[in-house]
Amino acid sequence: MYKKNLRKRLLNFRRNNFKISNIKYSSIETIIKKSNLQKIKIVGAYYPINFEIDCLAILKKLEKIGYQICLPVTKIKFEMDFFKWSFNDPLNVGNMGVPEPNKTKKMYPDLLIVPLVAFDKFNYRLGYGGGYYDRYIEKINKIKKTVTVGLAFSFQEIRNLPRNNYDKKLDFILTENNIKK
Repeated sequence: MYKKNLRKRLLNFRRNNFKISNIKYSSIETIIKKSNLQKIKIVGAYYPINFEIDCLAILKKLEKIGYQICLPVTKIKFEMDFFKWSFNDPLNVGNMGVPEPNKTKKMYPDLLIVPLVAFDKFNYRLGYGGGYYDRYIEKINKIKKTVTVGLAFSFQEIRNLPRNNYDKKLDFILTENNIKK
């Protein structure tokens, strides 16, 4: 119950106080360098909804310099996969009301940019409650090592989030103020 109430309070606060924000491309560039990811080719990300940090400018710059971009497509049983997407490609409204790419080419990101509702000092995240990203992170890390980056406003940091065995720790959290590893 605590997660549900916390999620509701933070989403309301974000909706009412933070209409537009994005993270600078240079922050993602710093993470790529710090993690020795110069050879990455595939970046998975989300299409921003519900007043999430807008990552589209970062994705556009990454695509322009040669990275392949992929976005999630949700499936039944709270699962998802990532499919290739370009800014020239159309999006469809998916099961969850979120814009999704066509399911033409499944991809496995080297770098995964993740939305969140809250995070703690240990880089655990609170999402919308479906566990989609936790399941995906677990699944992809069995296939390849993927660096995970959560995008958030600094006010979304909570001292200690309640968590269970399914919750996955992120490698980095980017806020408008800093990079947390």
